[in-house]
Amino acid sequence: MAFDYQNIKFEHKENGIWVLTLNRPEALNALNSALLNEMADAFRHLAELSFEDVKALIITGSGDKAFVAGADIKEMQDMNEDQAVQFSKRGQSIFHEISLLKIPVVAAVNGFALGGGLELALACDFIFASENAKFGLPEVSLGLIPGFGGTVRLPRAVGMRKARELTYSGEMINADEALRLGLVNQVVTQTELIPTVMKKVELILTRSPLAVAEAKKSMNQAFDLETEQALENEAQIFGGLSGSHDTKEGTKAFVEKRKPVFKGE
Repeated sequence: MAFDYQNIKFEHKENGIWVLTLNRPEALNALNSALLNEMADAFRHLAELSFEDVKALIITGSGDKAFVAGADIKEMQDMNEDQAVQFSKRGQSIFHEISLLKIPVVAAVNGFALGGGLELALACDFIFASENAKFGLPEVSLGLIPGFGGTVRLPRAVGMRKARELTYSGEMINADEALRLGLVNQVVTQTELIPTVMKKVELILTRSPLAVAEAKKSMNQAFDLETEQALENEAQIFGGLSGSHDTKEGTKAFVEKRKPVFKGE
């Protein structure tokens, strides 16, 4: 399956695993309108596929320097207020599509993840990083604030006080500090980054894809609900799974002491 993209690479690897590579290495994979549009198209394609054809997505950057070094400043510098608002909303909308995908989405951060790059990584379900990765929201140094969800997602990832410090100062942190803060899940060498992510994804693929999708939905919805409402929502999702093939197969396989054969339904 071939895709005629100029700013991203979008590939089906195996077993329903897809890899989206931001591919503007000459600009450190900076996010411009053309790249965002291609990313949105790729997400729409995945959303239309069945569990059999798409089970996980890995997002990474081309080259060994950057995941995404931020939004394209050259494109932004001449925007008026209305254009800037629309640019921000466009990026927010596309990144929100990640949370709507019924599959695990993993950011494999292979270098700088700054500004929009960190915001993209934060929109993913979890983050693996190479040892040379750097993270930050430097927008205040440009007279701006993060506009693709950074002020919303970073506090939820590392806590409000640390998020304020990083956002107000615009400072970068290295991969080890990001791991300490709980921003990333694991730090490995650059050569081991994709193999490590693939290994984790392959483990997830042995689980019920329907249950993984519903767990993702429950956790995402919980952020917008009070605790009692979130617990009720979880109970409803839990109950809704009870009649599914995957639940019946998983519980039956456990009792019969064999590996389950899940269908995502």
